[in-house]
Amino acid sequence: MPPSGLRVIPTIASHPTSPGANPVSVPAVPVANATITPGPLSHQVRAGDPVTLHCSVQVGSAPVTFTWLHDGKELAQGSVLELGDVDVGHTGTYQCVATNQLGQDRHRVFRALSPELVLEVIPGSPWVTAVAVNVGRTLLFLVLLLAVIGGCHCWHHRGQ
Repeated sequence: MPPSGLRVIPTIASHPTSPGANPVSVPAVPVANATITPGPLSHQVRAGDPVTLHCSVQVGSAPVTFTWLHDGKELAQGSVLELGDVDVGHTGTYQCVATNQLGQDRHRVFRALSPELVLEVIPGSPWVTAVAVNVGRTLLFLVLLLAVIGGCHCWHHRGQ
């Protein structure tokens, strides 16, 4: 199941031709050297940070399709993988597989597997969480204190 916030932008690499232009015969080239950006091959991010990964090939005749893997399991299709605001569930290895089909009947399939990118999601700072909890407790205490003072004030004025 894809992590929450996952958004895939589907793309297929192609070479457009101008209307009326004579098509140029280009030799068919298998895909090779798939890479993921941003590098490096190990990437640390904080929980809540947005992460977008791009897959590309150095060479390969169009159309080229891209498949994303998370920990070896198929995750999504497209050259761009937007994980959104990540959480610890996004931790793991990511790879992309670039594929093209060559030959007149397109029966020859070529694949290029990128190196693994290891994504480590660091949970939010426990100090920040503790501060938020303590601020909440302090506010609750102040509200209760004001209620007690207000109740005493009303009780005191009724007694007179």
